[in-house]
Amino acid sequence: MSRFSLDPRTARVAWTILVILVAVGLTYAVRRVLLLVALSLFFAYLLFPLVRLAQRWLISSRPLAIGAVYLVVVAALSGAVLAIGPPLTIEVQALAQKLPEMSKRVESREMLGSLVQTHMGEIIAYAQQAASALLTWLASAWVIVLIPVFAFFILKDVERFTAAAISRLSHRGNRGMSWGIAEDLHLLLGQYMRAQLLLALITFVVWSAVFLTAGVPYALVLAAIGGALEFIPVIGPLTAGIVAVGVSLLGGYAHPWALLVFVLVWRGIQDYGTSPLVMARGIEVHPALVIVGVLAGGELAGVAGMFLSVPIIAAVRIVWRRLQQPAPEAIPLDDRELDSRLR
Repeated sequence: MSRFSLDPRTARVAWTILVILVAVGLTYAVRRVLLLVALSLFFAYLLFPLVRLAQRWLISSRPLAIGAVYLVVVAALSGAVLAIGPPLTIEVQALAQKLPEMSKRVESREMLGSLVQTHMGEIIAYAQQAASALLTWLASAWVIVLIPVFAFFILKDVERFTAAAISRLSHRGNRGMSWGIAEDLHLLLGQYMRAQLLLALITFVVWSAVFLTAGVPYALVLAAIGGALEFIPVIGPLTAGIVAVGVSLLGGYAHPWALLVFVLVWRGIQDYGTSPLVMARGIEVHPALVIVGVLAGGELAGVAGMFLSVPIIAAVRIVWRRLQQPAPEAIPLDDRELDSRLR
């Protein structure tokens, strides 16, 4: 036998490593498509409870129930835009007109001192790069319209596809584990999306009320930024707080340090009060791992990658914990029971 021949076990390990590397490469190559599918899946999970309610109480047909929910969502969003859009647009325009003056105040050391003046060239270059990246993203943002389209088909057929896929695992004796993982991921995704939306709405409402009452300039703009960045773990709220305090400071607000205290107190309320109440226990991830995941997601897929990092980490954690448990005995299930468990 040749000295260069491989034993069967070594060959299987080498083949497995090769398949994993190819899979990782293909995933990176089509990451934009996978990102679109992932965002569609999250959007579908956000609407899933409404679709179930509509199908149970109003329309028995799943496609018609989805269409009815879409109409309600569009009507609600339109109403919100009509109510908040005009004053928000006015504030955005006023802030845009104020930005050159704020820039001059920074350059003249009036606000931030010699440290910013020394590194002003680097700051401006970074700002230009960020603006260029934002414009590039906006140029391709038209694909966002595909999210509700894909979400429609996910809501319509995901239960049937999931039941069919898991039913094929019965002959391998691991259907119980597959069902456990599927149920855990189902609860995780639904809970995470609803919790993130609720946290964003709470932040927008509270910030709007406090900023308007305190006379903070550009209150609605800052509140909208705070609510939107709530979807990005750790880095998003930190950025929102810095933006709020910085704009108020440069905008001539009389009590910027009081605003800083409010932002810090609110962060504590969100992180240690509101968030634990609305988040599922299965989403609990170590803060250090969250930071690493957010940074890695940002490098791979930008802002959307930051948003997806935490649920992906939580999903991997769920799968790992399930794999460590003893495999339950496989129990044959008929089609009706498969459908009932997915519900």
